[in-house]
Amino acid sequence: MSNKKIAYRPIDPQVEQLARDHGHTPEAALEVLKDLCAENKLNQASITDTARVLGIPAHQAYGMATFYSMLSLEQRKKVLRVCDGPVCWLKRASTQPLLKEWSENPALKELTIERTSCLGLCDRAPAVLIENEQAGPVTIAEAWRLCEGWQGVPTSYSEERTGETRLMMSLAGKINPDSIESAILHGVYDGLKKALSLQPGEVLSEVEKSGLQGRGGAGFPVGRKWRFVATQANQPRYLVCNADESEPLIFKDRVLIDSNPHQMLEGMVIGGYACQAREAWIYIRGEYEFQARRLEKAIEQARAKSLLGENILGSGFSFDIHVHRGAGAYICGEETALLESLEGKRGEPRLRPPYPPQFGFRGQPTAVNNVESFCAVPHIIKIGAERWRSLTNDPTPGTKIYMVLGHVRNPGLFEAPFGITLRQVIEEFGGGMLPGSHFNFALCGGAAGTIVPPALLENHIDYNSGPLKGVTRDIPAMEKRWTQVISMGAGAFLICDQTVSPVALLRELLSFFAAESCGKCTPCRIGTWRALEILNRMTSGNGQPGDTDELNRLAGLMRDSSFCGLGQSVGIPMLSALTHFEAEFAKTEKQP
Repeated sequence: MSNKKIAYRPIDPQVEQLARDHGHTPEAALEVLKDLCAENKLNQASITDTARVLGIPAHQAYGMATFYSMLSLEQRKKVLRVCDGPVCWLKRASTQPLLKEWSENPALKELTIERTSCLGLCDRAPAVLIENEQAGPVTIAEAWRLCEGWQGVPTSYSEERTGETRLMMSLAGKINPDSIESAILHGVYDGLKKALSLQPGEVLSEVEKSGLQGRGGAGFPVGRKWRFVATQANQPRYLVCNADESEPLIFKDRVLIDSNPHQMLEGMVIGGYACQAREAWIYIRGEYEFQARRLEKAIEQARAKSLLGENILGSGFSFDIHVHRGAGAYICGEETALLESLEGKRGEPRLRPPYPPQFGFRGQPTAVNNVESFCAVPHIIKIGAERWRSLTNDPTPGTKIYMVLGHVRNPGLFEAPFGITLRQVIEEFGGGMLPGSHFNFALCGGAAGTIVPPALLENHIDYNSGPLKGVTRDIPAMEKRWTQVISMGAGAFLICDQTVSPVALLRELLSFFAAESCGKCTPCRIGTWRALEILNRMTSGNGQPGDTDELNRLAGLMRDSSFCGLGQSVGIPMLSALTHFEAEFAKTEKQP
């Protein structure tokens, strides 16, 4: 056997520097690759160098570089990403003609123009991302202004709507979100001070008594999850904030960060104290670069005030928070896929059990909660669990951030107790339907929510309406019950008038799911594309007999056999639409 040593090519010094800048651990891989891509230096050589310097297999680094939508191995100009989410689609009917027109516009010749899934800018639709800068609303005629730095007009939420009960949004417009002094002056971090005067178990019990349910969509009790983590023997324990707000219709977490980032940090520190964790990560979607920078600034300010870091406020408790950027992948909203991505891998879901509270980040006990959940915690500690529960007469306690979009006079975001009806969402908080519009249907909860008809306008919306997967046509005994469910999900409602076909909206949703499927399991990878193929045929006037039945079968198959909850949830809008609007689907099928 030869003893000749293999001569390796020296690692690019720039890659080595980027690795040092991002912590020089395998978990830094995604951010290193993003920085290389931003300079048009993402190629086979730089990917291999990234793997070598971080001590990970080259195939793992290459797998990441080809997985995330914001990464590209091709040389590109300044990138303009045009959102084709359902709200932007509703605003301009179709994205494809817009992409074609913009691509041929001489004023935009310096840009690489691409479609992208929902940008989390639904209240600014039609929305775009020009490099890392968020912009909208942007019309076809205004596109040339993007090259001059124009970003449209952000929506303001400083004024309360009639009927709101504001806690998490109470300081919107009243504080400077980039000033910790302004936040402290208005009582932010008072909840943390109170929590540190209690024992960790007392804080945990108060959150449990409040009945706070996770605000990311699943509604799992926050206190119970924290209890699971706190009682694990393994150390260290971690907290992770899921700020990967990638589902169409959802933008509340962005608004919470923009209006009061210190509120979220305060909730995370309280959570860390209750769980006796010492470290936390905020996983924020790559499209939220502005919000990521705002959070990093807030973290620096909190450390300077001894509200983060070692020996917080002299309590003996030490806790720190880091910001980690994603790079474009809807699947990373699923908590185990998020953890995989956070560890420097492709964002693909893990097999469960074990669940993250037992085996999470780095294989340690981990509590994963979303932005709104953490924002609620300081208010629970300040006003007490009983007061929190008294804010609503609904079985689900506390307030919720809702989003109403579409054909209403006053689209946007509001905070209210649980138990409101869809009619209230439209008429009281949304200002009613637009002139000339009458209510046809609503997509409730988010892209993976239910599509419901006028008959359900009076139904109450909360987490206790029943499991969303119960919306089914396959189990007759349950059909009547579950088709009455209005999904709470993350609290979003897309209101559609008589000009919108439920078949066309379902096609847009399947276009999103097909583009964003991680591809790990066959039911989701193939099922979404097959359903999209059928819906494209139906909406183009070429439907065939049996198409509706096949959509039903595909929805049931994905619901029952997809690997993770995201694949399983694709069937929810499909089955609800097929149940409530059977006649609309039947009309698209050409008779032999």
